[in-house]
Amino acid sequence: MDINNNFSKTLGAKGSNFILSLYEINRPIFTLADASRLTNLKGKELQKFIEPLINKGIFVRLIPGLYSIVPFEQGYTKTYMGNPYVVAREIVHHKSKEKEPQYFISHASAFELHQMVTQPQLMVFASVTKQIKQKINILGTEFHFVTCKESDYFGFKKLWIDKSEMILVSDLERTIIDGLKIPEYCGGITEVAKGLWIKRHELNPDKLVDYAERIDKGAVYRRLGFLLELYEIECSSAIERLRGKLRTGYQLLDPSLLNEGKHNARWLLRLNVPEEEFLSVVRT
Repeated sequence: MDINNNFSKTLGAKGSNFILSLYEINRPIFTLADASRLTNLKGKELQKFIEPLINKGIFVRLIPGLYSIVPFEQGYTKTYMGNPYVVAREIVHHKSKEKEPQYFISHASAFELHQMVTQPQLMVFASVTKQIKQKINILGTEFHFVTCKESDYFGFKKLWIDKSEMILVSDLERTIIDGLKIPEYCGGITEVAKGLWIKRHELNPDKLVDYAERIDKGAVYRRLGFLLELYEIECSSAIERLRGKLRTGYQLLDPSLLNEGKHNARWLLRLNVPEEEFLSVVRT
């Protein structure tokens, strides 16, 4: 990071050195603990050092105790957040107080990262094993943290989103299974179906069933089997495994919609979304 003379004069030597140090350790999003360690300041002295830099638009306070550097090329602003997926990762690190907290970007956000949607997402979803306040709003972006059991902490991979930042995101199969479990977190069952269709040649049907068995939700077995057959995806062994998991009683195809529509006896689903709506995805 090359800071010119005018910038250095504006910040002062201590401010300039602090920002350089943050970039040197790749901490554009930092905590008060980071700031204290790098400046040797504590308590009120540390606050007196940071507050003027926030007021000048050099830093942005994301949440209490967590801050982001405003890149020099952005000028001075109080509305810069940076990459929302990196912010989500840092919120988890900050809130959990663990060195390696268990999280991954999931649901609608994973659909976007895997290019399984055509519309930009307005909410950032992350799955976590340690409960965090479910919704946090930062500069108009809502972060939604979904608590999952530690036994459900699987099916994710590393993703580099730029040259220096890496996040964890659910893999393709886990993304679909999460969508089938809670369709409303992915824009509804039709958006989940669209993602499945878009990535049909990359998905592993047996891996989908493996993940469904680990989640072990009856509605997931039903919805997955229904969509695989509807889209004529060749996976006879996967269909047979899913059929073997069915129990009595009907469940809604989309739990966020009304309890209406015809019954599908093969998959014990009430089709409260018409089949035609799913088939229209194939024709677009």
